[in-house]
Amino acid sequence: MHLLPTLLPSPRTLATLQRVLLVALLTPAVLAALAATIPAMVLLPFLPGGTDRTIRLLAAQRAYLRTLLTGSRPAP
Repeated sequence: MHLLPTLLPSPRTLATLQRVLLVALLTPAVLAALAATIPAMVLLPFLPGGTDRTIRLLAAQRAYLRTLLTGSRPAP
């Protein structure tokens, strides 16, 4: 016998809401990090060794975005 009404959403719905909230909270931080690297993207290619550093910076940004999107997936 249940004394409390079943007002809670299903675990799958909770997992989806968790992902939406996580992405919503982390997206501004990632966008701020991307915006902060714009001057580096403009200047680094003109400096010695700058192309390699630009490639490493882009790889790091891709890793951040991959972590944000795949790490927030709900468990099956």
